[in-house]
Amino acid sequence: MSSLGAQLGHLARRLGQSHPCIPIAPERVTLLNSPVAFHDKLLNMIQNAKSRVFLSSLYLGGGAQELISSLRRGLESNSSLKVQIHLDFLRSTRPGDTESLRRLAGIVRDFPDRMTVSLFRSPKLKGLLSRVVPPRFDEGWGTWHAKMYGVDDQVLLSGANLSKSYFTNRQDRYIHFSAAQPLADYSLAYLDGFRSLSYSLRPSDEPSGFGTSWSNQQVHPQHIEDDLRSHLTSLRRDFQQKYEALGENSDTCLIPSAQAGYASVRDEEQVVQALIEHAERNSTDVDLTSGYFGLYKGYQQLILNGQANCRIVAAGPLANGFYGSSGVSGHIPTGYTLLEQRFWRKLRAAGRAWTGSKGVRLYEWHKPDWTYHAKGIWLSPAGSSLPYGTLFGSTNLSSRSAHLDTELSFVLLTGDEPLRASLRDEISRMHTASTQVDEQTWATQDRAVGLKTKLLVALFGEML
Repeated sequence: MSSLGAQLGHLARRLGQSHPCIPIAPERVTLLNSPVAFHDKLLNMIQNAKSRVFLSSLYLGGGAQELISSLRRGLESNSSLKVQIHLDFLRSTRPGDTESLRRLAGIVRDFPDRMTVSLFRSPKLKGLLSRVVPPRFDEGWGTWHAKMYGVDDQVLLSGANLSKSYFTNRQDRYIHFSAAQPLADYSLAYLDGFRSLSYSLRPSDEPSGFGTSWSNQQVHPQHIEDDLRSHLTSLRRDFQQKYEALGENSDTCLIPSAQAGYASVRDEEQVVQALIEHAERNSTDVDLTSGYFGLYKGYQQLILNGQANCRIVAAGPLANGFYGSSGVSGHIPTGYTLLEQRFWRKLRAAGRAWTGSKGVRLYEWHKPDWTYHAKGIWLSPAGSSLPYGTLFGSTNLSSRSAHLDTELSFVLLTGDEPLRASLRDEISRMHTASTQVDEQTWATQDRAVGLKTKLLVALFGEML
């Protein structure tokens, strides 16, 4: 067995001890490289759906109307088609931004047996707090953050939501799997378990055009943690029994990891720890990126205490999705600058800052008139530009991802040369728009962090 084959086998076995290892045909995997390609692929999938469509996103916003129209046309023309959509309750019902729900409710009214829309509400925001927190800020207590877009036996996995910017000028990652029934079955089973822990969208004669109702009379909507944990534990166990490890004739697999820290589900943390520790022991370089660089302290420690070379890409201030926002939100990009500064100083104190030949390098992504939303980890043999593994999905690898949001991410392991080349190209595109930063960057006047921002980070840093 080659050195790479041994590394893949070892890592797959370690992850497979506690997670499913779903076999994937590498020639059925395609990495898309732009928001437009993401939109066009998803639209094409929906337009050609035969039996099932399942979509999971934070929300459907402006720009998703063509997708909604295609769903309606599919249900009208194909009596065998069933559609299942999962969204975040609070984000989707935010005042002034509910047109998509109104249209979806109309489809539910016309196809009640074949169309369901589930709205998940985090149980963290409850009681008096839920009545006093303004709608613009209630996401700070956790969201439904899982992103997956499935049609029949195809699955498009991404960190992107369904709105105009994600289809035009908001960069993310997008990986399409065709003829992938095991992955599609897993994704649908993941969503099915949350249907009874979510509100259901229903049509209404109210001016909004929609209403909601709680789906499960056996559990209170603010006390779903035990049921949620039971679902995810059973899901992991059942699929692990089906898909325990890489087969003899396969060098490519997909390992799912759920995260719901508020319910003591911490699969993602176990997986990230395994990836970083594997890199330490196997002369492997690490690339890491997040559009919101509030890197979880546990992951920071893995990097600070380790020896693997690491390149980290964060969104520059102008590429942050909150840049130009009014009020408190306008301080968020500067807040991430503060978190970057603090992490850089920790690197220097630990002797892990880049020396010219080893250590950790920090970059910022910037592209005029674009924002950055990509996230993930890549593992590459030292001295090679061809990754053999990547973590991708919904997680921003942040404190709120670890503790507050409901996440679903995946690790793709492969020895397939063309697929590894596609992963290399993905990293190259990311770095083409990135610039290395250090102490000199933050010493400039335009990167100064004010007292108000420091106070906000002190109070709400765990929500970033």
